[in-house]
Amino acid sequence: MASQGRGSARAAAVLLLCLIAIQSEAAVYTVGDSAGWTFNMVAWPRGKRFRAGDQIVFRYDPAIHNVVPVTAAGYNSCLQPRGAKVFRSGNDRITLARGTNYFICTVVGHCQAGMKVAILAA
Repeated sequence: MASQGRGSARAAAVLLLCLIAIQSEAAVYTVGDSAGWTFNMVAWPRGKRFRAGDQIVFRYDPAIHNVVPVTAAGYNSCLQPRGAKVFRSGNDRITLARGTNYFICTVVGHCQAGMKVAILAA
């Protein structure tokens, strides 16, 4: 009986190490690179390979910008859906889901001026 307990504990430890290894493989990207979250972000994802679980960091002045995850419709129309979460810290970290992840700034005129980004995560 005792050997079964040790085997179960060993299997749990191996599983935990595998999960940690998977987590550590997630990449972290700063949206806009050194410029941060600003205007003309539409092209920023080009040439980058994102995966589900990667994290993106939005760095910006919270007195003048925000970040709102939206749907494709919200991205295309620059409209915030009712009940959408609004990030306002100026240093927001968001984990990407599989598929296209859309984000906009909802300060008047900012999204229309290109303060939006669509990131495809495999």
